[in-house]
Amino acid sequence: MLRLAAALFVSCFVSACATAPSVPPAARAELAPSGTLRAGVAFSNVLLTTLGPNGEQGGVAVELARELARRLHVPLEIIPFKSAGLAADAARTGGWDISVLGAEPQRAQEIAFATPLTQIEATYLVPADSKLRTVAEVDRPGIRIAVPAKSAYDLALTRILKQAQLVRRSPSEAAFKLFVDDKLEALAGLKPVLLDYLPKLPGSRIVDGNFSIVQHTVGTPKGRDAAAAYLREFVEDVKAKGLVAQWIVKSGVKGLSVAPPANKP
Repeated sequence: MLRLAAALFVSCFVSACATAPSVPPAARAELAPSGTLRAGVAFSNVLLTTLGPNGEQGGVAVELARELARRLHVPLEIIPFKSAGLAADAARTGGWDISVLGAEPQRAQEIAFATPLTQIEATYLVPADSKLRTVAEVDRPGIRIAVPAKSAYDLALTRILKQAQLVRRSPSEAAFKLFVDDKLEALAGLKPVLLDYLPKLPGSRIVDGNFSIVQHTVGTPKGRDAAAAYLREFVEDVKAKGLVAQWIVKSGVKGLSVAPPANKP
């Protein structure tokens, strides 16, 4: 009986290993050229990161970095950033080997992104006396929108808006303070974050619709072609195995979902 159980364990272990993407030597060398996987993490993004009372690091971005380091068989170094914009800027200077960020076209000029990992709605919060009801109504002359500087939705709105004015502050808490103190007409943000702000501004509400579906994923600095190819395979694998869904549940974030498989709509 013991031999049978041992045989079954070995068989399952071998099968599990066979289904995990192998890491080509070239990809390993590009992902951890120093022998350590350096992951740039913007802890201002409360949807993808968590910090415990004693500084314990968690969230989807951290869990993904840990899983990748495990598969590469290398140590992991978390490099913290105060904002996603600063993390994205560090790609130009080799400040990290991987980072989980909003996969915006502007960032893709410097970063080779994998297929989408997670996705979430971006919309607007408006004050109690606002006549704005829908996303489309916000893009009008005279409308000032507070937005966290260099966030994925700042980049999206820079492309989308034709008439409204963006007023940038960073991080998101500073953008919210600006929105309240200067009595701006709207605050742009990810829906779960805006929901958290509702009790802080009595009577405020979220308009109908969204101006963007922000997709986050892992990227590596441009020019690391083998690393980029492996990251695409890696992301699809952790989604298919249910790991990303588990990380979201563990983090306790509401409104964040796993992006669909790359070969499906």
